[in-house]
Amino acid sequence: MAPTERETKPKMKGLLPVGEAQDLPKRHLVEETCRRAGYTVSEMGGELVQVANYRDETGAIVAQKVRGRGKEFKFLGDTKSAGLYLQHLWRDGGKRVIVTEGEIDALTVFQELAYRWPVVSLPNGAQGAKKSLSNNLEWLLKFEHIDLCFDQDDPGRAATEECLGLFPPGRARIIKLPLKDPNAMLQEGRRKELIDALWSPAEFRPDGIVTLDDLAEQALADPEAGLPWCFPSLNDGKTFGRRYGEAVALGAGTGIGKSDFMSQQIAFDIVDLGLKVGVFAFEQQPVETVKRVAGKHAGRTFHVPDGSWTKPELKTAIGDLQRFGGLFLYDHFGACDWDVVSTRIRYLRHSHGVRVFYIDHLTALAGHGDEERGSLEKIMAELGGLVKELDIWVLFVSHLSTPEGKPHEEGGRVTIKQFKGSRAIGYWSHFMFGMERNTQADDEEERKVTTFRVLKDRYTGRANGFTLPLHYAQDTGRLFEGAERGFDASTDDF
Repeated sequence: MAPTERETKPKMKGLLPVGEAQDLPKRHLVEETCRRAGYTVSEMGGELVQVANYRDETGAIVAQKVRGRGKEFKFLGDTKSAGLYLQHLWRDGGKRVIVTEGEIDALTVFQELAYRWPVVSLPNGAQGAKKSLSNNLEWLLKFEHIDLCFDQDDPGRAATEECLGLFPPGRARIIKLPLKDPNAMLQEGRRKELIDALWSPAEFRPDGIVTLDDLAEQALADPEAGLPWCFPSLNDGKTFGRRYGEAVALGAGTGIGKSDFMSQQIAFDIVDLGLKVGVFAFEQQPVETVKRVAGKHAGRTFHVPDGSWTKPELKTAIGDLQRFGGLFLYDHFGACDWDVVSTRIRYLRHSHGVRVFYIDHLTALAGHGDEERGSLEKIMAELGGLVKELDIWVLFVSHLSTPEGKPHEEGGRVTIKQFKGSRAIGYWSHFMFGMERNTQADDEEERKVTTFRVLKDRYTGRANGFTLPLHYAQDTGRLFEGAERGFDASTDDF
């Protein structure tokens, strides 16, 4: 069947004519393999060159990797959207996908597995392996196994070890070869050994066993306080800050002040601590989140059209957020799915170095009705593992069930059992906080005071029952500490 115009005509300007697929005798690759993969021979500058045509999901050519004599390479076109080589050939998901270091090796595996099993290659070799896989992580994680078949040399082995951390335990496997790469195996006539190796990937499972000798030096180091909260009374002698590897739950009724608390803490993390922060807010648009966080930094209610602030003030505040740290937001378009969110968290951690995350709210990611509890149990188990695996800190908001006594909007006290999915949240959370405020009080000042309550402290237990009044200043939109109220012995234990 003759190729279509879309298959032969590049989509982007500045690309070479596609050329023709040919046998590559030196590589032991046949014309059919090159034709199926879109690996062609063309002309550039009066010289014959080999062209690996990168296509988008529609099959249109968007980029080309050109190979001249002497292993000279040049990338043309829209390299950012090129994806992985041969990615366009495969449906989303399946039993396994093999990832090679280069296009020739991908063609080799493609040919030797009879064109039936998904194989892709890195566009920039071992040096760009982690970035390339990070950018395509969502697609890769649709497969049950991701089998890495990088070159058997020092750069290839280093890239393999670096990339294994991108994937959940047990998902990534390693294909080991006796020679440098798949095509070297083919050239040396060791086809059977190559196929055997491709079908015998080794699972990467660190045993996790360490000895006292391994840990002695670390154990002798003085303990350090974690990242501080923006309210000093929560730090020294109470929570001792926030540590990577922790998941923290925050529960409150509607309109109590969760967004104010989170926005102020996010602004503090970015401007005062210089951190990169990832925010998944499902009840407000990203632009509103930006205005709220910038407002907490500047002491202005930028999200309110009350005439109390100016456009230059907003521009300066946003500039500070960009300059001091960084704010990464998820534009969910109404779609809330934990598998998608966890993949985005992995991407932000590995590609941008983000280690502090806020999720508002977790119950948006769960099912409804009878499915909700099971969904939350699954999400919390995965979140509890994710914070350890990626060495990140996550604060998530949880909706509450209706209390038996006083309603939350009238200052009803928050307890652990009111958290949706409380058993799972209580088990996996390192800290649990509640916020209480009587929004219906006759006294205006009382309506502005929120009680911040520590429901669970797994780290030391010293903060259990601690309560902190947080006052709201309407002129600045900020929360500030009131007099410390100490400990409430009647609080729930978990």
